[in-house]
Amino acid sequence: MTDQELEQFRHGKWRLDGRTVRTFEDARAFVESVGFCLMYPMRQQALVPTFIGAWVGSDQQLPDWQHAFADPRAQEATEVMVRLLRERAAYEANRFDENNAFLVAASIFPYFYALVGERNPKSSPKPKPHSEYSQLACDAFELIRRDGPISKQKMRDVLGGSVSFVALDHALGELWSRLRITRVDYNPAEGAFWDVLYRWSPDAVRAGINLSVGESLSALLTKYLDCVVAADQQELESFFGNFVPRSRVKEAINALLAARELSFTRVGNRSLIQIAPAKVERAARVSEPAPGKASTPRA
Repeated sequence: MTDQELEQFRHGKWRLDGRTVRTFEDARAFVESVGFCLMYPMRQQALVPTFIGAWVGSDQQLPDWQHAFADPRAQEATEVMVRLLRERAAYEANRFDENNAFLVAASIFPYFYALVGERNPKSSPKPKPHSEYSQLACDAFELIRRDGPISKQKMRDVLGGSVSFVALDHALGELWSRLRITRVDYNPAEGAFWDVLYRWSPDAVRAGINLSVGESLSALLTKYLDCVVAADQQELESFFGNFVPRSRVKEAINALLAARELSFTRVGNRSLIQIAPAKVERAARVSEPAPGKASTPRA
């Protein structure tokens, strides 16, 4: 495989080849296909598709989150993205830039929760210095648990007018980064609405709690490599280092290579990691209809 061929494969998977996402069904299928995507491109490039890129059908002249408010394409894409969240077809996490949504497909979200979520999500967070949560974050959690889904404006009113939106954003970010809360809706008049994740999506949280970190990391590494086609170890460690220590990522990669779930491939002058071809071929055979059993077309 050449570098150009790798780029073409990625463009096809990431819908940057002119096949734009335009409907809710398209958007859900795209997010499920790639597994992970950022809403907008980042200044510090990350090897991951973007929802706005799939919406536009190109990676050229895309807005970043600072300029999205002035771009009609971003406004349209945001409406569909919010519907994905509202209908639990995708989940949003705060692991990159806090103003740039990181979307995770519903099918793999329990694995993602196992990496970064709280194992006892109903327990009240304790304020610093003995934990990672500020007093305001703890107060906000109790308010969301009691009154959620609730808008940020309403939260500020209840918590007291002296609380600034900047301070409240920071507190919400503390809770969101550990998947204690999630944005569940948005309207222009009141902004984002928040709820505790264990109430909003109890089945996904319960499934994530029962998964081990090792099992989940292996599953997500495989899904990510399916999304990016092939990547070097540094790229894998860089991406998953946003969720778990890099040492855990390295251990998981080595285990998957030893089990022949992953293999090396030559791309240009680089040696990259991919899903083992035998695994891909076996998955393709399983998905094919049995001989003599043609699928019945829908009316």
